[in-house]
Amino acid sequence: MKSIKQALALGLGLLSYSALAAENTITAENLATLQSVGQVQVSPDGESIAFTRSIPREIYVEKDGKNWGELYLVDDKGVERPFITGKVNIRNIQWSHDGAFIYFLAKMKGDKHTALYQIASDGGEAQKLIGLKNTSVNYYTLSEDNKQVAILAKKAKDKSIKKLKDLGFKAEVYEEDLTDQYLYVVDLAKADKPLTPTAWDIKDYVSGVHFSPSGKNLLVKTQPSALIDDQYMRSQWHLVDVEKQSITTSFATEGKLGTAEFSHDGQYIAILGAQDKHDPATGRLYLAETNTGKIKEWLPNFMGHVSDIEWANKRNELYFIGNIDTQSIVGKIKASLTKYKTVVKGGKFIAGNLSISDSDKTVALRGNTANHPNEVFMLRGKKTTRLTDSNEWLNDVKFAKQESITIKARDGVEIGGVLVYPLNHEEGKRYPLIMSVHGGPESHDKDGWVTAYSRPGQLGAANGYAVFYPNYRGSTGKGVDYSKLGQNDYAGKEFDDLVDLKNHLVDIGLVDVKKVGITGGSYGGYASAWGATKLTEHFAASVMFVGISNQLSKFGTTDISNEMHLVHARSYPWEKWQWYLERSPIYWVGQSKTPLLIMHGKEDPRVHPSQSMELYRYMKVRGKTVRLVYYPGEGHGNRKAAAKYDYSLRLMRWMDHYLKNDGKEMPAHELPHAENLKAKKES
Repeated sequence: MKSIKQALALGLGLLSYSALAAENTITAENLATLQSVGQVQVSPDGESIAFTRSIPREIYVEKDGKNWGELYLVDDKGVERPFITGKVNIRNIQWSHDGAFIYFLAKMKGDKHTALYQIASDGGEAQKLIGLKNTSVNYYTLSEDNKQVAILAKKAKDKSIKKLKDLGFKAEVYEEDLTDQYLYVVDLAKADKPLTPTAWDIKDYVSGVHFSPSGKNLLVKTQPSALIDDQYMRSQWHLVDVEKQSITTSFATEGKLGTAEFSHDGQYIAILGAQDKHDPATGRLYLAETNTGKIKEWLPNFMGHVSDIEWANKRNELYFIGNIDTQSIVGKIKASLTKYKTVVKGGKFIAGNLSISDSDKTVALRGNTANHPNEVFMLRGKKTTRLTDSNEWLNDVKFAKQESITIKARDGVEIGGVLVYPLNHEEGKRYPLIMSVHGGPESHDKDGWVTAYSRPGQLGAANGYAVFYPNYRGSTGKGVDYSKLGQNDYAGKEFDDLVDLKNHLVDIGLVDVKKVGITGGSYGGYASAWGATKLTEHFAASVMFVGISNQLSKFGTTDISNEMHLVHARSYPWEKWQWYLERSPIYWVGQSKTPLLIMHGKEDPRVHPSQSMELYRYMKVRGKTVRLVYYPGEGHGNRKAAAKYDYSLRLMRWMDHYLKNDGKEMPAHELPHAENLKAKKES
């Protein structure tokens, strides 16, 4: 078993808040090695579970990039078998109907494009089944008899495009020069040469597909274009006749739209969607009749959000995961009813990714808790069993206490969140606080694993901080009405909730009111910028990540302006210019006294990097304490190993400097990466 000392040996301990090996705590270095389970799929007989595991690249050693994705099998006793490991990225795993093979998408050695592969479940070499000529397979699904496969892919680019680019013809026509994704259905047989199948004549961009049990129909999801705004707000599920290759029924939904699944007999379709076009999340469960197209809300007034669904295989009963406040449940509901039965109660783990065996006796899922990230869990009857241990060194780590809290805001609205106490917390002693605000705001923090490169969690606690994750009004997990409470009130009562929650932690004697920091990404970055400007008297340090600084220019530079209008602002900037300006952090820079560190991916399409530049320039010109760090090649959040590690170091150093050390001048902008690299080579 790998011990905490072995894991810590991967870290260099060069910064004060990283050198804590003696206490067996989370450090920035061992956090960078953290592995987690991705997709899980149970075998038809329920005896084995195939899963992918996300493996970070080794900092200072491997070429930088996103996590690797490896393929494993685990049996019902927890015995693991590595299948495809190393420098691979396995995704979209599915079992053959007889359990003899596992299918997956990957770009294996020598591949220029992603292809469909299979590997025998008893081991052996992976075999390429289907590759497309000069383009990648982006998604696939198998017919129930495994004779056909439906594929989503973009058409191959004309070879002349590359030649013209080499000659300097690189003009980009914004939002018009887009490539649609098409549906192809082909026989599932090993092809020696890349295929060039004919795309089905289905209008619009195809973003989802599933076979019916009989194979006579397909569920197909479309959107008007490749634009993310269309994916969010204008998607629709259709029933398509396979023989005629034409749409027979379209299911009437409005607003955001998630997954959809056929029942075992094809009589029903379960759909995850929104209540209406103003609902910010896809947390409503709908039941549609295949023959008539009639659709109804299946769990009316559910005071939570449904996040995943999977039909049983022997009866018309649906399993689902429901997120309620900071916990999650697994429930099941019959097609004829509107009340559900709880299978796994809240508080056991935070669940995701359901998969059910043919007999319905084994349910596989992934889950995380306060003491570990996502692992494979198995549900049989009323018993749940954890089957994997991706980070054995965590078993030796000393964790800080973590709990959910709920209070009343100043106007009586219920708010709360997840609190991580400082490690070795002493009653009566006050501590510095890092408030880590979630994005969205159509999201919420759960009482599970809360530590990541941009979210301090147990790393902050090990360094003497209380860390709090607020679920302010507008968060999900409490039903649709609650998730709409922040609409048409940018940075209003929703961010007043942050102050009320901070004051509560001060009032109970836990937090030092003069040593409160705030951080967050996206909408949480907006909150962090607001905390550094409008609410500056409440926060002594702020770290803004991919955040909003100007609501006027944000509308004109984002790829989701329609979504912003429908589920957040509920108005347009030209309808009330001054209001939008006053709800922008740049408007309040003059009064700022809070040192602000801004970090942003340079290729961010969601919140344009110029948002960070604007706030930086406004603060810099006015003599405020500010620093701007850009990450080339990163988008709306860092995905590569080096950028994540660098971010983690900068975040904690900024908080240490201003909340612990009462820093006046900014800390040095350099990090000791060169020294670390040298030390790594010598070790």
